[in-house]
Amino acid sequence: MRTITTSAHIEPDTTARLSVFAPTPEDEGFVSLRIGGEFIDLALIARPDTADALRALARVAEEAASALDRIADTTPDGAV
Repeated sequence: MRTITTSAHIEPDTTARLSVFAPTPEDEGFVSLRIGGEFIDLALIARPDTADALRALARVAEEAASALDRIADTTPDGAV
């Protein structure tokens, strides 16, 4: 990954969409995964040789969602 560090809060209305850009004679093709909200739109550009990195990102996102589910199941004071 090329370097940039930023942060944004995911909100319940955050959207995600995939755009596929087919190969051309000058380019191997790529996908764009866009995650957005009212003020921020993040685009992750992935070329064919980065599929494993994108799968790893999906796995970590699923783990994060599960952690949020567990947090939501705790009482307001953090007790389980």
